[in-house]
Amino acid sequence: MPAFGRRMQIAATFLAAAIPVQMARASQPPADVCSLLPAPKVSKTLGSDYSPPEKHVAPRPYRDTVEGTDCTYRATGAGETLLFRVYFDPSPSAATDLFAKLKMFYQPPTPVAGIGDEAYFDPRFGLHARKGNVRFFLSFSHLSTVSQAQAKQLKDLTAEVAGRL
Repeated sequence: MPAFGRRMQIAATFLAAAIPVQMARASQPPADVCSLLPAPKVSKTLGSDYSPPEKHVAPRPYRDTVEGTDCTYRATGAGETLLFRVYFDPSPSAATDLFAKLKMFYQPPTPVAGIGDEAYFDPRFGLHARKGNVRFFLSFSHLSTVSQAQAKQLKDLTAEVAGRL
């Protein structure tokens, strides 16, 4: 093989090896975590006007885990609220382990296909999802049951967030 061909082969091997490493890096939180779910998207999907989110620190699920961010959207003129809670774990494996551990508290979960790396509805109709190192949750705070239309709305909003990660 000529020297030029060997150099090209080495370069191609290096690039092929570098691509998975780049893809495996953890997502970093944006400056405004609530921007992952813009209020206009919430309003359009839910069919009511929602205020910009109120942002608060979400508690750590366990000692030595990361704090998260709560983004609370309130419907204008109504008591309806939507909670979007998000955590950026140090790595995809840490997020996977913690997601599985927390899932045990929400029995029985109902799997939801096609959103992020994994997703499920809990028995109180909160939608939990994970994509890479990011775990997040969406829930209507005022409902004890959800209709099929509301479940679809939660799925659509969760898919929107997953698509931005």
